[in-house]
Amino acid sequence: MKLWMLGSGSRGNAVLLEARGTRVLIDAGFPVRTLAERLAAIEVPGESIEAVVVTHEHLDHVRGVCAGAKRWGWSVYATERTIDAYPALRGARTTSFAAGATIELSELSLRSVSTAHDAADPVAFVATARSSGVRAGVAYDLGHASPDVREAMSSLDVLVLEANHDEGMLRAGPYPPSVRHRIAGSHGHLSNRAAAALARDSAHTHLAHVVLAHLSDSCNDPALASRAVRSALGDARCAARVHVAPQHAVLGPFAPGGKRSWRAEQLSLF
Repeated sequence: MKLWMLGSGSRGNAVLLEARGTRVLIDAGFPVRTLAERLAAIEVPGESIEAVVVTHEHLDHVRGVCAGAKRWGWSVYATERTIDAYPALRGARTTSFAAGATIELSELSLRSVSTAHDAADPVAFVATARSSGVRAGVAYDLGHASPDVREAMSSLDVLVLEANHDEGMLRAGPYPPSVRHRIAGSHGHLSNRAAAALARDSAHTHLAHVVLAHLSDSCNDPALASRAVRSALGDARCAARVHVAPQHAVLGPFAPGGKRSWRAEQLSLF
């Protein structure tokens, strides 16, 4: 399995997974033109993507879903309450699933797990490649990690994990108190400290990469986020490499370590 971040942050999010020719997007939160540019940069034809699965209805996760499905023929999957909250998904002939269900695609199996966020029915995903058993988890846009999320994010090879804000920077930041409260709340976004705790709980010998996602432009710093998570992994004696996903660039591919090949590159697409 390979995983690319096509960009992550408040202006858009999309994660590309590939296993033996099966390609799937988790979210498509960019305009279709931006998605086309970023896919072209890694030589992935849009029509080669089998499906897009949606974590929740916020625009930075669904902006390009319907246009991408129309242009490239993607299948679309979302929970029924997410579809109700973003009715345009019905026009894309979206297949609904219940949070907690597993979506079976050609070479990838995607297990969903409910998350705590201020959306209708948000979910995280754990993708498993059938032929190799390699597992990748994507957990962003959540205010806290429930026991179900912690269980789901264990025994992974690659973990995409939200590290949205530094708590001190959020308190001193530009947002009004109501927005700060929402971000820091139990259904908001994970802080660096909370992300580090989840990374520590997810650490094990075969975890190869932790990719930090959805960083705030104004209330976080990549060095602070990566330092917090690296420290937590070090405490857990885990040698996983920590990376920070940018908003305006492709990062990847990420694949398991050990004897498997791995390379990562960042392609600027401003």
